[in-house]
Amino acid sequence: MNDLIIVRGAGDISTGAIHRLHRAGFSVLALESERPSAIRRRVAFSEAVYDGSATVEGVTAVRAGDVREAAEMLGAGKLPLLVDPLGESIRRLRPAAVVDAILAKRNLGTTMDMAHLTVALGPGFVAGADVHYVIETMRGHNLGRIIASGSALPNTGVPGLIGGVGAQRVIHAPAAGVFRMLRDIGSVVEAGEPVGAILAPEGEIAVKTGISGVLRGVIRDGYPVTKGFKLADVDPRLEERENCFTISDKARCIAGSVLELVCVGRITPRGA
Repeated sequence: MNDLIIVRGAGDISTGAIHRLHRAGFSVLALESERPSAIRRRVAFSEAVYDGSATVEGVTAVRAGDVREAAEMLGAGKLPLLVDPLGESIRRLRPAAVVDAILAKRNLGTTMDMAHLTVALGPGFVAGADVHYVIETMRGHNLGRIIASGSALPNTGVPGLIGGVGAQRVIHAPAAGVFRMLRDIGSVVEAGEPVGAILAPEGEIAVKTGISGVLRGVIRDGYPVTKGFKLADVDPRLEERENCFTISDKARCIAGSVLELVCVGRITPRGA
């Protein structure tokens, strides 16, 4: 498919790029794992893996059963999502562009020969060797910068500031077990309040927020986690509650850079 763009990963950052490309008229296929762990689930197309479909800002991704069904959906102008963590469908469909938006901080198998244009988001890739271009994902002055040679900034492990708060806004699993959700995305929470619990072999362990604010993201109820697993994200800006349900500024910035590269690569939107 000469106009097809395959995006590996459909979490909240990737969804920004998928959404922008689809709205711009490109044929887009999203690939995901069998058990996505997106925190900002209300703005992640990856939720289609569980629910069959996911709608973000008026665009709906629908889970396809196999490559053939995905191709049929693309032909009908729809946005399919396929469970294909290894990217096996890429060789079969021969897309014009591949965007690695898994954000694993390492390369999980994307190579430059997969398409006419290959792009990777964030660290773990070398532009000019692994892929044609890398896009910077770290918040700050260089967010969204297109890198034609070299790598993005290394992962610091420290969350970017939102409302002046960094590491404190992110909640991690205190133990391994199964997560039980007590408060959903968009809920106003107080510092020290339980937002969930871990059902561990040694008993139920409360998962509490360290700051007050709005629950910006929380992992799905019933998700199995390891100790230290990212569970939730609290936004201290109470006046920004609606942001829980819209694509973030970071995702939009990165999406713009992806769209720029696709346009520079002279990939033609469907119907053009």
